[in-house]
Amino acid sequence: MLHKKVEDICNRQVEREGYSSNLYLAMASWAENNGLAGIASWLYVQADEERLHMLKFIKYINERGGKAIVPAFKKPVTEFKNVEDVFNQVLKHEEFVTASINEIVQVTLEIKDYTTHSFLQWFVNEQIQEESSAHIILDKLRL
Repeated sequence: MLHKKVEDICNRQVEREGYSSNLYLAMASWAENNGLAGIASWLYVQADEERLHMLKFIKYINERGGKAIVPAFKKPVTEFKNVEDVFNQVLKHEEFVTASINEIVQVTLEIKDYTTHSFLQWFVNEQIQEESSAHIILDKLRL
């Protein structure tokens, strides 16, 4: 049975992953409307990935005897100065998500929920990739 503290913080992550998906959709739409088809495609893929991350949390919470909550999502920003602004925001957002995942990991260690800790390792590794990808794109933009 999922500890209530873990259930609550994982449900918070459901909202954060869903918001991430919507944020990347908004960025993709902006890019598409500004003639940046390649960037839009990359962002649409990211939006899909974030939705899958949300689903992983929902399924995990429910499978462990908790109750996953699908929340409303706040409206993301829809206007950006330029491509570099978009990817600076991508990086900032991914750093926020990394901190959020790390916070959940800490909670699982405090209450000795090693099952959820194990589940979270996929997300820990995913965040390394997400931040790295944003850094690489920003480096290329600055060339």
